[in-house]
Amino acid sequence: MIRHAIIAASLVFAAPLAANAQDGAGTAAGAATGAVGGALVGGPVGAVVGGVAGAVVGGISDDRRSRFRGYVVEEQVPSYRIEREVVVGTELPPGTVRYYEVPSEYGVNEYRYTVINERTVLVDPATNRIVQIIE
Repeated sequence: MIRHAIIAASLVFAAPLAANAQDGAGTAAGAATGAVGGALVGGPVGAVVGGVAGAVVGGISDDRRSRFRGYVVEEQVPSYRIEREVVVGTELPPGTVRYYEVPSEYGVNEYRYTVINERTVLVDPATNRIVQIIE
């Protein structure tokens, strides 16, 4: 138990360093989203780990999200329905959801997007995991 507390404490102190390594845009949202997803999976320690991972992973920056949501609406991307809650880290069923390329202007070429349960999400196509929810 003490080991978990030490790991959690060190991750809390590492989070600002990881956040500063990015361009700053979207880091706070990524950290918050990651923390919520981590808390659901792993409790308090999961929240810390998820917060750090969310800050490091990044995604579409805060100032571009609204424009990206409008883009997805214009593209009339269908919404897929899954039974699980849509949170960062959720693994989507392989082969059942179509992913779309994110235009280069949004700066996340390694990810794809789709709409799950009426929510636009960024997905890592290598793992089928949701890396960002675009709200």
